[in-house]
Amino acid sequence: MDGDGGKRGADRIEVLGQLDGEVRVYHPMAIREISTGGALVETAFPLHLDALHDLRLELGDRSVVVKGRVAHSHISDVDPDHVTYHSGIEFVDLVPRITAALEEFVGLIQRERQT
Repeated sequence: MDGDGGKRGADRIEVLGQLDGEVRVYHPMAIREISTGGALVETAFPLHLDALHDLRLELGDRSVVVKGRVAHSHISDVDPDHVTYHSGIEFVDLVPRITAALEEFVGLIQRERQT
């Protein structure tokens, strides 16, 4: 029996040999710097250079997902309990709606700091 009570739409076949894949898991990160072109993020794990990631950003009352390429990554802090990494992310393939949201958010921060 296939274990799903007969609900599967297609039969699975066993893979002989190796078939690689990846799983995407979202982890928390802190955004330390941001611009319309990228961000400096802080994570508890290293990010691989040139890797592409989908990043969910909370821009005030808006949440957006951007694709970013890891431009650099290094250890920023080490203590007895954990290691912290800083990674520079370059935003890629931005659609106009996301670009506008980033411009609005960055502009808002800049205006608030001038007052």
